[in-house]
Amino acid sequence: MKRPPATLIATLLAFALLGAACTSNDSNGTPPSPSASQQMQAFFASYEVLAGRPNRIEVGLMRADQRSLSYGTVEFRFSYLGTQQNPSTPQTGPTATAKFLLVPGMQASSQPKPTFTLPTVARGVYEAENVTLDQPGFWNVDVVANLADGSTQSASAKFDAAAKPSYPAPGQKALKTQNLTMASKGVPASAIDSRALTGGKGAIPDPELHQTTIADVIAHHEPAFVIFSTPVYCISKFCGPVTDSIAQLAKQYSDKAVFIHVEIYKKYTQQKKVINQAAADWVYRNGDVTEPWLFEIGSDGRIVDRWQNLIDLQEVQQVLQKLPAMH
Repeated sequence: MKRPPATLIATLLAFALLGAACTSNDSNGTPPSPSASQQMQAFFASYEVLAGRPNRIEVGLMRADQRSLSYGTVEFRFSYLGTQQNPSTPQTGPTATAKFLLVPGMQASSQPKPTFTLPTVARGVYEAENVTLDQPGFWNVDVVANLADGSTQSASAKFDAAAKPSYPAPGQKALKTQNLTMASKGVPASAIDSRALTGGKGAIPDPELHQTTIADVIAHHEPAFVIFSTPVYCISKFCGPVTDSIAQLAKQYSDKAVFIHVEIYKKYTQQKKVINQAAADWVYRNGDVTEPWLFEIGSDGRIVDRWQNLIDLQEVQQVLQKLPAMH
């Protein structure tokens, strides 16, 4: 299927937000429908979903008062809507339980059910794993949340499932990229890691993430975990905490894999944004940058797995624990 233009997808997402709704049943004595400012809206957070393959699907849930839904689990219900050329009446698809992923560094909670929180208390997305959608085209996800206060709310978002990957995907050979490292000459430190702008004296943080290139680890048949992110300029504000957490894993599992951070921008100003070539090769498509991404590259040089946007670090840690020690 030809991938629809980004403007069409944006339009569908806008309709999804307009259609977000809450459910109630006043005949049973449950709370009445909340006001518009209290209604939950769904924001689709995965960058690429592939038809016919298992996917991790992320959805953020927020109200107009800027409180986001946090903790516990929610239910995802998928339905197929057809393609741009052949729209369809909704066809029932799979369902999945989605768990809450908290932004690294924020305080976890023992709260067992979803509740709305201020962004200073908890931020994150809900993620369902191993979701396989059998057809390429447009899909809808209905999110149903049973809240801690006893009420139930729902919201929906539309998205595209692609027939073929646009971004590097599991099973493909990893690109032999010459990313910038501590040894790179003639480039500002912020082009290697944007955190050099905020860390004092222009020092590049977490040097263990900036020692080698993707091309080198492939040539040496070493497993690698590569994080593409711009901690300072990240739109979602997930990049900094995620990059810091990958640096912690690099210290803990340096015997299991090589860890690499690729900064997105070589130069960033309001007037001009210059993307590092290594980032452009991997995460720049159709005029848009998506980040953060984490790619696992096997010792055979092929991509084993990839994580998009907010990353389940416990899952990554479990993967690392199962890897043999490098020689």
